[in-house]
Amino acid sequence: MPRPHRPAPADSVDNWPNTPSATPEVETARHVALNLRAALNDISLRQANRLTGVDHTTIAAILNGTVWPDLHTLARLEHGLNTRLWPTGSPGTPGEP
Repeated sequence: MPRPHRPAPADSVDNWPNTPSATPEVETARHVALNLRAALNDISLRQANRLTGVDHTTIAAILNGTVWPDLHTLARLEHGLNTRLWPTGSPGTPGEP
């Protein structure tokens, strides 16, 4: 049985990823994208691909909020970039990391 379709994270907010969301899962994805953007700093998507093994198009899709990043991808990104991407903080507090 196929998984039900769910909208991409960016479909739920205007001005992705700069606008907070009241929806906890969208807010988590938004913070992952913001943390990934900060971690990349001056690293190109193709360089990030070489460091992490995650395809550059997948990295771009996470940044653009067009996909929900899975745990496998997040682990590879965190390990390869040597940083935490998953937000820590008070869950359920929109706009808080």
